[in-house]
Amino acid sequence: MANAKPAAAVSTAHVLPSYLDPNHLGPWGIYLQQIDRVTPYLGHLARWVETLKRPKRALIVDVPIELDNGTIAHFEGYRVQHNTSRGPGKGGVRFHQDVTLSEVMALSAWMSIKNAAVNVPYGGAKGGIRVDPRTLSHKELERLTRRYTSEIGIIIGPSKDIPAPDVNTNDKIMAWMMDTYSMNVGSTATGVVTGKPVDMGGSLGRKEATGRGVFTVACEAAKQIGLPIEGARVAVQGFGNVGGIAGKLFAEAGALIVAVQDHTGGVANDKGLAVPKLLEHVAKTGGVAGFKGGEAITAADFWACTCDIMVPAALEGQVTRANAGKIKAKMLIEGANGPTTPEADDILHDKGVLVVPDVIANAGGVTVSYFEWVQDFSSFFWDEDEINRRLVGIMKHAFDAVWQTAQEHQVSLRTAAYIVACTRILNARDLRGLYP
Repeated sequence: MANAKPAAAVSTAHVLPSYLDPNHLGPWGIYLQQIDRVTPYLGHLARWVETLKRPKRALIVDVPIELDNGTIAHFEGYRVQHNTSRGPGKGGVRFHQDVTLSEVMALSAWMSIKNAAVNVPYGGAKGGIRVDPRTLSHKELERLTRRYTSEIGIIIGPSKDIPAPDVNTNDKIMAWMMDTYSMNVGSTATGVVTGKPVDMGGSLGRKEATGRGVFTVACEAAKQIGLPIEGARVAVQGFGNVGGIAGKLFAEAGALIVAVQDHTGGVANDKGLAVPKLLEHVAKTGGVAGFKGGEAITAADFWACTCDIMVPAALEGQVTRANAGKIKAKMLIEGANGPTTPEADDILHDKGVLVVPDVIANAGGVTVSYFEWVQDFSSFFWDEDEINRRLVGIMKHAFDAVWQTAQEHQVSLRTAAYIVACTRILNARDLRGLYP
């Protein structure tokens, strides 16, 4: 599929905020390139495109806590609201030692695109703390979460901005965030976060939603290129909440999971890994390294493995100019946010690899977060079959719209997803106008 675009309409110069280094834009620079590629297809809405290149609000907070040994430690926290033209901000919170403002800005922008691409009534937001949570005790982690929630409490809320789990955060973290916010406002506010425990207003199916969405979209894309899922060879990077669930669903559908790689190492089996046993191993040890059901492989081996479908479901920036040329897959399904750099995107396109972008592929999580939010407001909850049925329906409809747009304009699925999403965002901006 072509990636053609009217070259004259693409800008490489951007007016950047003073708090970013133009020589080291990080993930935000990748996002800006993606917006440049879609701009020629926005028609009269292109007059609003600068709206997409500036986050609406970026909050940097100091997060001091008392450690168990009595000393005081300070951590840097962020909450960025990229765009709220279509509804309140929505996006996860990650705890990671390498979190940067550029990264959180880009992730918030990708959330704007993702929410619009699947047409849920949210804008995009994201949060994070620069911390390695493995260095903290359980009590220190709770204190960090509660203090961070108090610091960003001025801009979050059920109708303002709704956090959710992301890297190194989970339903317990969300429970602490909900409780802290509720204590500060004086009433229980279940809708302030999603991804909560079911007993606190969380939704059934939320934990598996992102992986289920990845699998659903992969099946739809496979139909379009005539690739049967049964017997397909699948390689997955990251085997946690996203990659692990997707891998389990692929295996149940008859696919062979031939290689898995994560931060601890890699493992491969040409006849297919025993996914249930691998998931048990990961739950016990924290990673795939040491699994006895296959041969240990390096990261380079993983990217070069023989497969039909590759699912990068770890962190951003994993598929690069250095390894994209080694990929043998027919399809690459982005389970992670921003795993493929623009240079790698072009290499994969030239190789004929169908890339299904993150903003569609991993939108299952935010879709069921939307269901959770709706259920919290109504105090009426659906069963898991209903959740999954609605999720699959929305994901299929969203993929169909992106596929048709790609065919119409003869562009990549990523550019098509951005055409669909940016048109919705900027149309809302245009209809609302500027105040005052």
